[in-house]
Amino acid sequence: MSKFYLKVNGKKYEVDVDPSTPVLWVLRDHINLIGTKYGCGVGACGACTIHFNGRALKSCQLPVSAVGVQEITTIEGLSETGEHPVQKAWLALDVAQCGYCQTGQIMAAASLLKSKPNPTNEDIDTFMSGNICRCGTYVRIKDAIKLAAKSSTK
Repeated sequence: MSKFYLKVNGKKYEVDVDPSTPVLWVLRDHINLIGTKYGCGVGACGACTIHFNGRALKSCQLPVSAVGVQEITTIEGLSETGEHPVQKAWLALDVAQCGYCQTGQIMAAASLLKSKPNPTNEDIDTFMSGNICRCGTYVRIKDAIKLAAKSSTK
């Protein structure tokens, strides 16, 4: 076990864990931020997507020892009130069906819009291809990203 000092959602946390522990489990089991979901554990589904130093990253593949002083943002830190344009678009278009993948989808979409405020369909398809929705709400996800992009540029 080793001590790690993490900055998550603007707050500082101290955790005592094995250095190889994935950030996903540190967030869920040690910091009690359970919005980040476990899906596959191999970085293929995207349910565990967080922002790591501002970029979308799958937390199941990131060992806590690699974090250092980098900023982590989870779905809980995207907006305390749910007012992020992506969150608002998700609700407006009723994107979620079962909802399990949605936190990862939202985090990926927010990262996409940060890097490309007016993404094309191809940009959306490429960027979001690492996030799987078992319910198949891909059309609504794409529409919500477009809606969020429009509302972000107003």
